[in-house]
Amino acid sequence: MNRPHPSTRRDFLKRCGMGFGSLALADLVCQPARAGESALNFRPRARSVIHVFLNGGVSQVDTFDPKPELTKRGGQMLPFENLQTERKTGVALPSPFTFRNHGQSGIPISDLFPHLSRCADEMAVIRSMYAELPSHELSLMLMNTGDQRQVRPSLGSWLTWGMGSENENLPGFIALCPGGLPVGGAANWRSAFLPGSYQGTHVDTSQADPRKLIDHIRNGRLSADAQRNQFEVLRALNAEHLESRPGEAALESRIRSFELAYRMQLEATDAFDIQQEPEHIRKAYGEGPQNRQLLIARRLVERGVRFVQTWHGNLQPWDSHSNIREEHRKVANQCDQGLAALILDLKQRGLLETTLILCSGEFGRTPSVEMGQNGSGAAQGRDHNHWGFSLWLAGGGIKGGTIYGATDEFGYRAVENPVSVHDLHATMLHLLGYDHERLTYRYAGRDFRLTDVHGQVVREIIA
Repeated sequence: MNRPHPSTRRDFLKRCGMGFGSLALADLVCQPARAGESALNFRPRARSVIHVFLNGGVSQVDTFDPKPELTKRGGQMLPFENLQTERKTGVALPSPFTFRNHGQSGIPISDLFPHLSRCADEMAVIRSMYAELPSHELSLMLMNTGDQRQVRPSLGSWLTWGMGSENENLPGFIALCPGGLPVGGAANWRSAFLPGSYQGTHVDTSQADPRKLIDHIRNGRLSADAQRNQFEVLRALNAEHLESRPGEAALESRIRSFELAYRMQLEATDAFDIQQEPEHIRKAYGEGPQNRQLLIARRLVERGVRFVQTWHGNLQPWDSHSNIREEHRKVANQCDQGLAALILDLKQRGLLETTLILCSGEFGRTPSVEMGQNGSGAAQGRDHNHWGFSLWLAGGGIKGGTIYGATDEFGYRAVENPVSVHDLHATMLHLLGYDHERLTYRYAGRDFRLTDVHGQVVREIIA
C-alpha cells in the first residue's frame, strides 16, 4: 500500500475540521519522547511522590535516632577518630529533646514532632543514610539528582519523563518553596539533558491568595473566547515553525511550555485554592506556609501531578549551627501539624496507598558541639554530618512501623545496613514500577540513569 507524502497528509488534516486536525498533529509533534507507562518493569505500588524537603540538615539524634550514650557522655570528647566535618567540633552535645516510643510499632520520635508521632505506624524510618560530603550545595544535588558534581536530571524529572502526568493542564513536576529558593536554586529540580518540559515548575507559596502564587495566571485584557482564538492561531504557527526544524528539543519544550501555561489558567487557580477545602481540613493542617503547602501538595497529587516537592523555605532553614534547641524547635513547629495531617488526609481519601511520601534533609548533624569559626567558643549547635543521618518514608508500598539500619552509639556514622542516596532512589523507583538499571536515557553516546552505576533496592522497608 502506498502511503501519502507527509505534506499531503498535512494538507488533508488542515482541510478537515477547519484546521483542528492540524492542531492535533502539532500536539503530537510537540510531544517529546519519554519512557511511558508502557515501559514499566512491574506493577507500581505508587503512582505519585511527595518529597518533603527539610532543607538545611535535620539532626538525627534530636528527631528519630535517640542515643542514651550521647547523654551519658555529655561534655566529654567522644572516643573515636576525628571524622571530617565542615567545621571544627568539640565535646558531646546531648539532645535537649525527649524521646518516647509511639504507635504499636514503638518507633522512638522526639517531642519535636508531637503530631507526626501519631503516624508512627505508617512510617519507615531509615537511620543509616549517608552522603558523600558535608556541603549543602553538593549534598542537595546528590539527594535530588544522584550526582553531586555533574549536571544530571532530578528525580522528579526522571519520574515525569518515565510516567508522564495524569493531568495535561498542570505540570507533572512542581516544586513548592515559600519565600524564595533553596541553596542551589532551580538546579535542584532541573531536567538537564532530558527534554526541558520535564523540569520542575517552581511556585513561591508564601502567598495565601492563589491568584498571587503564579504571576500572570489570568489575562486581564482578553476574554476567554478571544484568548482561545489567539492560542489556536499561535499553536498553528508554532507547528509550522517546528516542521522546518524537526528534532529541535529546545523549541519543542518552549512550545509545550507555552501551551501548558495557557491550559493552566483555570486548573492551577483551582488546585492552589485551599479555601475550597472544608474548614476542618484546613484546621487539621494548621497555619503557616509550610503547612499550607502540604495541603496544596495533597490537592496536586489528587489532580494527577506526578511529583511534588515541598521545601521548608529559602536557603537552609534547618541549618542549626548555633542553638539546636531553639532553632530546631522553631522549624519543627512550622511543619509538624501539616506532616501528620498529610498522612492522615491521604489515608482517609484512599490515596496513601498510591502516594509515596519522602521526608528528608540533605544530610544530618554532628552529635558533638560545633566550635566557633576559629576553633574556639563552642555554642549549642551542631555542624553538618554526612556520615550518618535519618529520614522517613510513608505510603506507596512502604512497610509502616519499620526502623531500618543504625548509626554508632553516638549517632555519628552509619554502621548497620548503610543506605546511600542511590539505594534510596533505586527503592523509590522500584515502588513506582521501574527497575532503576533499566530506566535509561540515551545522551552523548551513552545510556544514563538516575542511579548511575550504583544502587540497591532496600526491600526490608517494602510492604
